[in-house]
This record gives sequence, structure tokens and C-alpha cells, in this order.
Amino acid sequence: MSALRTGLTLVLGAGLGAGFSGLLRLRGPSEERLDPDTLLRDCPVLPSLVPGLVPGLVPSVQAAEIKRLDTSCVSGQSDRRKSEFREDPSVHEFHRATNADFRGSGYDRGHMAAAANHKWSQNAMDDTFLLSNIVPQDPDLNRCLWNRLEQMCRSLTKNHRSVFVCSGPLFLPRPDSNGRLHVSYPVLGRNHVAVPTHFFKVLILELPDGQGVELRSYVMPNRPIPEQTPLEHFLVPIETVERASGLLFVQNIQRATKNSGVCLHKT
Repeated sequence: MSALRTGLTLVLGAGLGAGFSGLLRLRGPSEERLDPDTLLRDCPVLPSLVPGLVPGLVPSVQAAEIKRLDTSCVSGQSDRRKSEFREDPSVHEFHRATNADFRGSGYDRGHMAAAANHKWSQNAMDDTFLLSNIVPQDPDLNRCLWNRLEQMCRSLTKNHRSVFVCSGPLFLPRPDSNGRLHVSYPVLGRNHVAVPTHFFKVLILELPDGQGVELRSYVMPNRPIPEQTPLEHFLVPIETVERASGLLFVQNIQRATKNSGVCLHKT
């Protein structure tokens, strides 16, 4: 399947709150020192919403992805102007988002696997425009702070052996006036594409000397944020993302590196 080349490895069922419904495999344009499959293996699989359990609610599919970046990935002649947003034929039509769902919604079609991370191949860049890699994202966030975070990820390839990036949507609860927690979010179009409340991005950085792995984890709300806000403002403990996403980064990295004497540093 061509979408495997984009770095899409995890698929989220976005019915009642982003339960994981699948795990695909990836190989990038060059050999990994750390393996994306190893970094996130044995992730818990949470039940996604079964169509019909909740009348009138049809889950769409949204994606989280892990992608290995190096300087070869983020350079090349690929041109996003040649790419078009399109439906993912590998997703069942009951769960598939369409361009019509986004039309007139006020939300951008936001990439999880960033198009600019795939300049090494026009086909790979094209695949990032599959709607299974797209989520409804606030326009100001998509074009400013989220874009700046993506640019920062690419810049880290200049002074790290490898940069693994895992991005995805979150559906986080908020308290009501009585202090009770609720998860509430809009849905778009006839396919009820769920609008995430937040997004996460986890960076797994192999240090230049090969003797350490640094973790950085960010969470941003899906709303306008002042453009001058420092990215450091959105750093959170990795445990926060693990609890909210269902992914277990630390134990899988420790398992992947336990025989090599690599030290894990959490920012």
C-alpha cells in the first residue's frame, strides 16, 4: 500500500475519543538505527467505536504517525503544490473522511505526517495528503505554532543522528460547572469527522555521540494561540502524552536500547 511510505503507522478511530484501531509498519528512505516498530511495539489496542452503537454517530479515521527524519528526508525536489487532498481508499467508506466534510467548516485540513518531512519523494509527499493523515485543525494553529513546531523538528536533523517524530490528535476531558469531566468536540460533515481538542507531538532524538536518546513531548490545544508564544510553553511530561494517547514511549525505548547502554533523557 502506497501510504506506508508516508510514515503513517498508527491509525486512530475517532468515534468517542481516539481509540487505537490498528498498527501498520514503516520503512523510510534510509536504514534506521532505532526502529519505529520497536519504539512503539506492544502498544495497547483500545476498542474503537463500532458503527451503530451510538445512533447518528459515525466514526471517521484519524491518524497518529511515527516518522524517522534525517537530512535526506527533508531535502529534495518534491513540490506540495502538485499534491491534492484525497480520500484514502484503504479505509472503509463508513469510516472515511471526504473533502466535502471539511468544506465550509472553518477548519484547515491539518497534516499529522507533515508534507515537508517527505521532500525526498513526490509520491511520499502525495501520500501525506490522504485524508486518513488529515485532521480538522484550527487555521491559526495550523499555519503558525504547529507549523513552527514542525519546522523545529526538521531543524533538529542537522545536529542529531536521527529524529523520530510521533504526532497525533487527542480528545481530552474538561470540567463542567459541577466539576465533572466531559469529553466534548464538534464533528464535521455527513461522515462526522471528529475535531480533536488537542494535538501531541513526541520527539525521540538520538544524540550525536550515539550514547543517548532524548525525549521531548508537546501538547497544543486546537484553538488560536498567539504567534509569539514560545514552543517551550507546550512541553509536557512524557507520561502526560502516554496517559492521554494510549502509547507507551518510555518502556519501548528502554526495551529497544537496553542492550546498547544508551541513556534515556526526558526533557
